Amino acid sequence: MIPSTRSRRSPVDRFDERRNELAESALLTLGELGYARTSLRDIAKHSPYSHGVLHYYFADKLELVSYSVTYYKERCVHRYDDVVQRSQSAQELLEGFADKLAETILDEAPMHRLWYDLRVESMFDERLRDTVLRIDQALEDMIWRIVTRYAELADREVTMDPTSAYAVFDGLFQAALLKHVTGDPTALPTLVGQVHQLLPRTLGPLPHEAAREKAAREKTVDAVR
Repeated sequence: MIPSTRSRRSPVDRFDERRNELAESALLTLGELGYARTSLRDIAKHSPYSHGVLHYYFADKLELVSYSVTYYKERCVHRYDDVVQRSQSAQELLEGFADKLAETILDEAPMHRLWYDLRVESMFDERLRDTVLRIDQALEDMIWRIVTRYAELADREVTMDPTSAYAVFDGLFQAALLKHVTGDPTALPTLVGQVHQLLPRTLGPLPHEAAREKAAREKTVDAVR
């Protein structure tokens, strides 16, 4: 008799699987209450798992929160991969990216609120910093994959560095999230419009425009001489 896949899993696999289940459950409560206002007992109260079970798999709230947010963000950073891979033109990528940004706010606002809450909290609690910095870098890499693919499809050069590009789009996203959770119906359409304006500005001029600008500069220099 061939043992099933489930029976062949190692204790480590089963342990990690249960931690993932606990993370999924914890995220729901954390997303509603925020980091500072949530205790392990709160998470246990709003989940199928007891306080003792949570303590068995996680040493404390900090470990549970760090694991849960990392678990969630590891999936988030690949959310746009399909848009990047299937887009056959710069315009298609632009539209897909803008729509997906708005969609994720609509569908997962509590999770994004938790992320920004945790990022601010890390400025005061150094125990969170490694987790936050690691996630922040993964998100920066995600935006950079989008920007560089957009440049490739547009046959133009990128004029922003990765950190600047991430900071700009993250700022727009956070502002839209705040407006959305406070009931502003224009938040998501505004975000889509802003992305349509901003993403092209991460690129340099078209080759013929660059040549024309260079000729104009040389003409100006000659006139000065």
